[in-house]
Amino acid sequence: MSQAAYIQDMLADPTVPDQATGPREVANFYANRNVLLTGGSGFLGRLLTERILRSCPNINQLFLLLRAKKGKTPHERFKELFDDVIFDRLKRERPNFGRKVSLIEGDMMQVGLGLSVEHREQLRATHVVLHGAATVRFDEKLRTAVNINVRGTKELLSLAKEMTNLKAFVHVSTAYANCPRSDIDEKFYPPPMNSEKLLGLLDILDDASLDHLTPVLLGEWPNTYTFTKAVAEDTVRQYRQNLPLCILRPSIVIATAKEPVSGWINNVYGPTGMVVGAAVGLLRTLRCDPDMVADLIPADYVVNAIIVAAWDIAKTQSLNLNSLDGPDIEEPPIYNVVSSCQRPWTWGQFTEYTERYAMAIPSPMCLWYYCFLLHKRAWMHKICVVFLHLVPAAIVDSILWLSGRKPMLWEAYRKIHKFSGVISYFTLQQWRFHNNATLKLAERMTPADRNEFDLDIGSLNWEDYTHHHVRGLRVYLFKDPLDTVPQGRAKYRRLKIAHYTVVWTFGLLCLWLLWALLRTIGLV
Repeated sequence: MSQAAYIQDMLADPTVPDQATGPREVANFYANRNVLLTGGSGFLGRLLTERILRSCPNINQLFLLLRAKKGKTPHERFKELFDDVIFDRLKRERPNFGRKVSLIEGDMMQVGLGLSVEHREQLRATHVVLHGAATVRFDEKLRTAVNINVRGTKELLSLAKEMTNLKAFVHVSTAYANCPRSDIDEKFYPPPMNSEKLLGLLDILDDASLDHLTPVLLGEWPNTYTFTKAVAEDTVRQYRQNLPLCILRPSIVIATAKEPVSGWINNVYGPTGMVVGAAVGLLRTLRCDPDMVADLIPADYVVNAIIVAAWDIAKTQSLNLNSLDGPDIEEPPIYNVVSSCQRPWTWGQFTEYTERYAMAIPSPMCLWYYCFLLHKRAWMHKICVVFLHLVPAAIVDSILWLSGRKPMLWEAYRKIHKFSGVISYFTLQQWRFHNNATLKLAERMTPADRNEFDLDIGSLNWEDYTHHHVRGLRVYLFKDPLDTVPQGRAKYRRLKIAHYTVVWTFGLLCLWLLWALLRTIGLV
């Protein structure tokens, strides 16, 4: 099947007729409203943009906050945004959607969000804020992570205070914001640090001093991402007076299950990086407990929850006009959007399903035959790193150097091992999440809305999902159409022969060396 044919097949309308009846309260809520979306160019942001414009067609305006990045102006990025395949269905069903989208030039890292006077005045007419902008890199410098995830959130909340017709503000956090705890409910927990004190430290410390202090500040938190997300949650809590706020905590977000296309993803973060690295033959060992639950959540379920949460908070939250310290001020609701409560599966199952379906459609881009092992014990993982990563890297790079080409494999493994060390925190343990608030949110929806904005992760079949997931990785991430599968299989057969030739040669060499050693010491 060609890439174009696969994409059209995945974009096709469901064959099962829509039997849901009744009012569509969610779409009606967004009718004639102005929505501000931050992080619109990111993974979730693109999906949110597409979903709102397609499923809430009577929206008045969707404001997209974008900044200059990688040498491109906000206008250039805005134009390129809609060239993505995930907008094909929107273009077909809502060809005039462009009239409802407005670019707002701004920067979450700047004081006042870097907004012009005109844009700030324009945003005062916002009815719904969907705040998804964040740096999700685990190894981000603390200054950058704080400026985007904490300062940016604070500045946006300050702007929200100026929105006289604001109906809902949804802050997208992460289920792992409080990861030092093993049991995580849908409630606020004490932050690792007060946001004002943290921002104050940034203002007085230079980069070198801040980098030196970072491990002390992080404490039990494994990285700057989860640390700053925990602080940002407390910032939201501090602004709860007279603002219709809620927090959404997705677990590990992965490729889409259904909407607007199956298996779409545009990054290699987290488990996607595992799959890609193993598929091309570079990643061969990972520190991971295969029996631990992998709390993965398809992106379209998260997008649905964000859209529905805004409708619900506008409908159910009564604004409290008491002082910030008043005893009657309600805590903003929190929704844990996770899979482990209703549809758990383990890292071992994830790896098994992925291996089964990925090896059926190998890509010509593969560098070596598939060999991927999970080890929960550090010593075993380190042995495998030496023999499956470092030794091959040294041999290949030596050959490249002797032939006058640039060595590259050792540097590639340096990055892979850094990635492995970061992700192992989440693959060696598991958390007990509670999602009662999310389940009740789904119950409050009408049948028509439940059909349109599916939140029922319990009905998801992980094996079927994986079938589309690996194809999506091939088509959308590798940009490798499925009609190259025959070439991929031919190359894979050659790589398999080479792989086992090397394995048997190395094994026989080890046996010979062992025999020679035993003979030398007189044991044989």
